[in-house]
Amino acid sequence: MQVAKAKEEKKYLISVEHLKKYFAVKQGLFSSAKYVKAVDDISFNIPENSVFGIVGESGSGKTTIGRTILRLIEPISGVIRYLSTDITSLKARELRIFRRKMQIISQDPYNSLHPRKLVKNIIGEGLQIHFKLSSEEIYQRVKDILEQVDLREEHMFRYAHEFSGGQRQRIAVARALVLKPEFLVLDEPTSALDVSVQAVILKMLKSLKRDFSLTYLFITHDLAIIDYMADYMAVMYLGQIMEIGSKNDIFLSPLHPYTLLLLNSIPNPDPRKKKKRALPKGEIPSPIDPPKGCRFHTRCPFIKDKCVKEEPEIREISKGHLVKCHFPLN
Repeated sequence: MQVAKAKEEKKYLISVEHLKKYFAVKQGLFSSAKYVKAVDDISFNIPENSVFGIVGESGSGKTTIGRTILRLIEPISGVIRYLSTDITSLKARELRIFRRKMQIISQDPYNSLHPRKLVKNIIGEGLQIHFKLSSEEIYQRVKDILEQVDLREEHMFRYAHEFSGGQRQRIAVARALVLKPEFLVLDEPTSALDVSVQAVILKMLKSLKRDFSLTYLFITHDLAIIDYMADYMAVMYLGQIMEIGSKNDIFLSPLHPYTLLLLNSIPNPDPRKKKKRALPKGEIPSPIDPPKGCRFHTRCPFIKDKCVKEEPEIREISKGHLVKCHFPLN
């Protein structure tokens, strides 16, 4: 499988090569284990100070990618590089250094925050683990980072349940940023919030990326958010990348039928303008037993015999724009 190419001068913060993660599933007392192919041989690069979006339906493997890159779960094969360091080969003590540089912000801000700890302890815990700081220094850092996410000093002495959903997500962002990371995995960070609050949080994340020189892996099912946030994107389906490239290339010239159908599913905000929507037919197949050939062929409106019999290779159609399809569009 090819890795997405870019200009020579680009510096990649994260490089993923042939990454696989399967989960064993026992189906009966006497039956042999089968495997959910959550991530099945994917490769991509994330340039420094960019936002790389991953989009796809539920069950496509988006969250597994993010958690595997951070080694919150272990891959079964493949290489993950942070700059020039292969983090898949690091031992626990070496990996601890990289924990400071790579953080995650989860989908549900309520469940990700400890219900019995004050905010100052939730945010300050990472500082206690990774740095030898006095209590006064930790207090000042927590106060400063709360101000960065538009919260106040008094909020340090409250519990998570005393905040709104948007405020809880700000606390989760502050907890991640207090360690001064370089790379953030944002796993559906606004999906549990009201629409008006989503817009505020997204604007804040954009501002923080600039202020802290951050690199984001942004996981979402919402293409409108990808359009607003991302520089590059990958479209996932059943554990594989169907299309990868710059956000502008994919939005303006989609090459994979699945990408086209996802773009057509975006609602039009003007009720007076109606368009015919071609949506993916049927349900997403089981990742335990994915279809042979092209994994999307069971739902593809442009299916041909070759799609059923032969799995396509991912190939570059134009500079930095790759697709896993026998018969690309355009």
